[in-house]
Amino acid sequence: MEALKTIYGSDSDDDADDGEPPMNGAEFKEVSPLPPPPLDLLQVPNFNDTSAAPGASRIRSFPHVVGNYALHVYVPVLIPPMVKKQLVLFVKRLAPVIPSLYVVDADIPVSELSKDDEKLEKVLLGREFHISLGRTVPIGVHQIDSVVAMLRQKFLSQRRYIIEFSKWDAFVNDEQTRSFLSLEVLGRGLSELTKQIKLVDDVYKLHGLPEFYKNPRPHISLLWTLGNISDMLKKTVERLDRSQSNARNSRAIFFCKFNGIECKIGKKTYNICKSVDG
Repeated sequence: MEALKTIYGSDSDDDADDGEPPMNGAEFKEVSPLPPPPLDLLQVPNFNDTSAAPGASRIRSFPHVVGNYALHVYVPVLIPPMVKKQLVLFVKRLAPVIPSLYVVDADIPVSELSKDDEKLEKVLLGREFHISLGRTVPIGVHQIDSVVAMLRQKFLSQRRYIIEFSKWDAFVNDEQTRSFLSLEVLGRGLSELTKQIKLVDDVYKLHGLPEFYKNPRPHISLLWTLGNISDMLKKTVERLDRSQSNARNSRAIFFCKFNGIECKIGKKTYNICKSVDG
């Protein structure tokens, strides 16, 4: 299992600005095609975004600046109910081998939760996960309308497709301070997600924002631990997943449908598009 270099956010909601962005028209009205923003809208403050790298738990080191808000564009993912017990079983087998694991976002030790299957399932899997389509970066309040409007233009028509999560893998953040256990998208859905990442990159470039990483590896992360123990995680999940794959007799861990794209700016979520049946 090769080391992956891609971006991830922990699905945490840390914001570049603690408040909510002001209400604006882009959230409520349909937009007609707009010209590129004027040059003065393309300025972005200096920052050091360390959310990059495989499985980084959207730990952002760009500084707090009044009037700036964290931007995150993503595909929401809900894990199907019929898959949850299978994933809980896998995590319970992993917990004794690597007892330092925590649940992403909840930051609760898996070793504690694994004593109660129902509680483990609820805390670990009972929430919405995100496949990132762009880096999590700060934008100025004056850029919000333009970013949201252009994203909506780019994604005017998106057909529904199937997303296939086929592989457990370990990721590490840029600082090598945290390792993450994730489910990666392979096969079905990868091509569509890659194209959507490129569309988000187009909008980011127009606003002077950094593009996504080359050769993106779309995924969702479930667990994290301190330090770089990616090699240990990879070897462990390879062994456990191999036996579980034989039991389920299928290459895919689970499938879900693409239903749309959302954009979170500060604490406010904007609907970018909904899928249409093709």
